[in-house]
Amino acid sequence: MGNFIKRTLSAAIFAIVLLAGITLHPIGFLAVFLGITLMGTFEFYKLAKKANSSPQCITGMIAAGILFLACFANTYLNSSSVFLVFSVTLVMIPIIELYRKKENPFANIAFTFLGLLYVALPFSLLNYMVFPFNDQQFHYEILLGVFVMIWANDTGAYLVGVNFGKHRLFERISPKKSWEGSIGGAITTIGIAWLCSTYLSDLTLIQWLIVAVIIFVFGSIGDLVESLFKRSINIKDSGNILPGHGGILDRFDAILLVSPMVFVFLQAIKEFF
Repeated sequence: MGNFIKRTLSAAIFAIVLLAGITLHPIGFLAVFLGITLMGTFEFYKLAKKANSSPQCITGMIAAGILFLACFANTYLNSSSVFLVFSVTLVMIPIIELYRKKENPFANIAFTFLGLLYVALPFSLLNYMVFPFNDQQFHYEILLGVFVMIWANDTGAYLVGVNFGKHRLFERISPKKSWEGSIGGAITTIGIAWLCSTYLSDLTLIQWLIVAVIIFVFGSIGDLVESLFKRSINIKDSGNILPGHGGILDRFDAILLVSPMVFVFLQAIKEFF
């Protein structure tokens, strides 16, 4: 019972902080998701060390923070100057490696860049969901809908998979996931997309449905990719920051692939529609 209460409390606090960051104010969004970006990047570099590499944790986290701030400044303040600082930081990564005298320098550089590509970039692109229309106005509806659909996809897949799952989806990576569960998650996500179109007006019904397809396809793949990373270094959870729920990467595995694809879709809407 004690473990159940701990899991429930940590999940409730996590949800409250996340929803507050999404819905209340741009500065709240900045504080919450910049913190998540830094914690997720740090967690990734800790995992990379288990793969016998020595990524530049401090430099990588600085670059991750600057990337998020650059995207925030670009969308909220219509300024691209912080991207110049980010570019300089990227150049410094291989230069710094020259002086570290660590084994496997190529792998160290590669994992440092991978942390930025796999973790920091997807979180940074969330800025373009809350500021999607180049009007410097805070539109939380798209990001809120994306997270609600991700949670719906996970919940639907779990409930259907537990009760009806017989055919394994990707047994080598995640033995418990089933095709039946994936179909259940897809149907649940489409239902939530319809509700989003009813109560959240930033996208049309067709656009919400396309976002739903992106989420149940790339959200599921994101889950599998993170499971692949963990399985390759023989660990169960990416971290323990959320008691009973694992780490940041465990909680946000879907958004790491969903975010870039939703970003591309939103840019396509602005470009062609």
